[in-house]
Amino acid sequence: MSASLILRNYVLNYTPDNPDIGQAPKAVRLLAALLGLVLVLISLPLMWKGVELISVGGSWYYALAGLALAVSGGLIAARKKAGVWLYVAVFAATVVWAVAEAGLRFWPMVPRLGGPLFLLLPVALIAPYLGKRGKAGGWFAVAAAVVAAFAGAGVMAFRPQGVVQNDFAAVPGKPAHEPGNDSVYYGRTPSGTRHAPLDQITPANVDKLKLAFTYNTGVKAVKVQEDQNTPTIVGDTAYICTPNNEIHAFSTSTGEQRWVYKSNAEASVFARCRGVGYYERPAVQAALPLLADYVAPAVAEGEVAPEPVAGVDYKIDSCDARIVMTASDVKMHVVNAKTGELCAGFGEGGVLDLRQGMGENTFPVYTQTSMPTIARDMVIFGGMVLDNQSVNEPSGVVRALDIETGKQRWYWDAGSHGVSNDGNYINRSPNVWSTPAFDDVNGLLYLPTGNATPDFHGGHRTPELEAVASAVVALDLATGAQKWVFQTVHHDLWDYDVASQPALYDVPDGKGGTIPALIQLTKRGQIFMLNRLTGEPIAEVEERPVPAGNAKDEWYAPTQPYSVGMPSVGTEMLTEAKMWGMTMFDQLQCRIDFKRMDYTGEFTPPSENRTLIWPGYYGGFNWGSGAIDEDRGILVTVDMRIGQWVQLVTKAEDGQTFNGKDFHAGLAEQTGTPYKAAKANFESALGIPCNEPPFGNMIAVDLNKREIIWSRPMGTLQDTGPMGITMGLPIPVGMPNVGGPLTTASGLTFFVGTQDYYLRAIDTQTGEEVWKSRLPVGSQGTPVSYVSPENGKQYILFSAGGARQHGLKGDAFYAYALED
Repeated sequence: MSASLILRNYVLNYTPDNPDIGQAPKAVRLLAALLGLVLVLISLPLMWKGVELISVGGSWYYALAGLALAVSGGLIAARKKAGVWLYVAVFAATVVWAVAEAGLRFWPMVPRLGGPLFLLLPVALIAPYLGKRGKAGGWFAVAAAVVAAFAGAGVMAFRPQGVVQNDFAAVPGKPAHEPGNDSVYYGRTPSGTRHAPLDQITPANVDKLKLAFTYNTGVKAVKVQEDQNTPTIVGDTAYICTPNNEIHAFSTSTGEQRWVYKSNAEASVFARCRGVGYYERPAVQAALPLLADYVAPAVAEGEVAPEPVAGVDYKIDSCDARIVMTASDVKMHVVNAKTGELCAGFGEGGVLDLRQGMGENTFPVYTQTSMPTIARDMVIFGGMVLDNQSVNEPSGVVRALDIETGKQRWYWDAGSHGVSNDGNYINRSPNVWSTPAFDDVNGLLYLPTGNATPDFHGGHRTPELEAVASAVVALDLATGAQKWVFQTVHHDLWDYDVASQPALYDVPDGKGGTIPALIQLTKRGQIFMLNRLTGEPIAEVEERPVPAGNAKDEWYAPTQPYSVGMPSVGTEMLTEAKMWGMTMFDQLQCRIDFKRMDYTGEFTPPSENRTLIWPGYYGGFNWGSGAIDEDRGILVTVDMRIGQWVQLVTKAEDGQTFNGKDFHAGLAEQTGTPYKAAKANFESALGIPCNEPPFGNMIAVDLNKREIIWSRPMGTLQDTGPMGITMGLPIPVGMPNVGGPLTTASGLTFFVGTQDYYLRAIDTQTGEEVWKSRLPVGSQGTPVSYVSPENGKQYILFSAGGARQHGLKGDAFYAYALED
């Protein structure tokens, strides 16, 4: 007799004609005891933690449900059918509670109903064999319904949830700069729109996109390094930099290496290279004779050789086209774009130490990470200042250097500017660690600034530092003179520095004309639309009152700016009911942690109690920035939705250290203030954010109507999971995204910065994923697109050096093109 037949005859066909429960087969008694024990064990943490939640003013559900579960488990263990009915009542109450708290949204239901529904299955299966004989069919139907519910949930889990889709009619404005094939700037053009005016690859043929070539640098990110490179494309050559600050040049059509420059830069605490700048001498300068080639005519003995011909200009070196890299060891390297050799006329033999005027002990607290901006004949750059070390950290000064010699043209530092600086720059002034944009026609440079350090205490900050922090600052491109300032946060105590590059685009004015606009994304999830000539809002901005705190030696801004004329993204107020977890247990702990923290909204002031920062200091929108489809007037961007907490402490807490390896977590010194700052992600013991999914979306905004067109979760669990465990499931929960999107004239958006390993093509007007390609590792880069002058093909090129949360790293740049 088969095992299944024995089971059926011995258990499933057991019908207790005699009401004496003692006659039940041993298997039934054993299963009842085991199920009862499981229910009791589950009930214990629910009651214990549920009472803790009640004590901090939270929901009574968990404690009451745990108590009922314990009683139910005891009754079932005693083979009393009352235990089954009690469990059913608890489950029904749980459904009512879950719907009341979260509506019918899928992901919020998972931790609320997943466990109780799973337990309902064995309860229903054993119910016919407890107590007096009854009809088993109804209970088996319940069990079948549970199985069907799980099957349905499985289907739902693999479908994007929370999708927003609205009607759209294209009303394009116009680009601020002339379109072209090359991608010479971080945002492709000086406007920072990341839009390629190319239409060879379309939604109709994108499925024919294939890997054309791979270029391997031989350099993988290690320790504090990360690969976040955006390639620079000029003609038939791509220029990229590695996390250890090598520059590579290779063919845009074959990937064949042209040359490599090794800087031998020392690693900093924040080593990465987001791109290199490109400069080409005007034809008149390129035609000048090379000073090194000058040969003095022969002269008689005793006579003096003549100087180079009077009135004739000479160029110092042969670098008619040059590549500029700011390295993580606070040096600028300028090399010949054709050969990779240092340009002798720049700095000291092609290398310039950028620590001059920055004070002592600058490195590694001050370093460069972002692509330098080449404007006219200048290289313009800011720097990253390591957060939260002291009130006397290095200056966040922005400098403009002569591209030929490296001599300073002008500087801007916390509201001051000049053509030289004999002393040090202003310590702790707001930095510009991201990338500016510029309007060459109107002669304006736009700086996204950080907040004055330290991040979480600002009582020491001067009015000069405050005035330009966490803002967009417009400078005269030629002189560095300050033209206007628009502040996105007043007296920033939350690390809401402006991380995204400004985007310049002329938006429709509703009268057949356009307005010169600047669109600024922020970590707060706010999108500000300003007149880029004046700094005045085009879309309405409203000052709203915010709470004050009580930290020592601190003061607080009474109001903060809200961009009410543009949609905000991921800014919904958190509540206890919006806490999440994979199970009811980690959701319960997140609810307790939330109730114990200070939280009254995004401007809850830091205090000696734990304070929730939401949106977190990762964003919202971060350095990946957005893309503007200039042919349709659509802003496309990705966001992160993970909260952090901060606590002002007067002495180090046990177990918390600040070792310089991850300055976004641990204990920060904040020397010179009354407090150190403890901070970390707001997540469960499983390493999952405590807020509800999605944890990252891709969003499209109609810049004419100023409304969201669509929003979709971006990224799956295929290559990540709780506690760093790779789940291998392409569940589109929406993950935190790093890197930026690229739009094209054909109506496609390309994105590669997800935590799963894919290059994706998205329909820009609908948000539908129309194609994707699997990659060996993840990426933190932004794609670029170009047409090769050698074969006329359009390519999509990007780096894949590894996603942030993964140990698996790569060294490759991948280029895709349509198959022949």
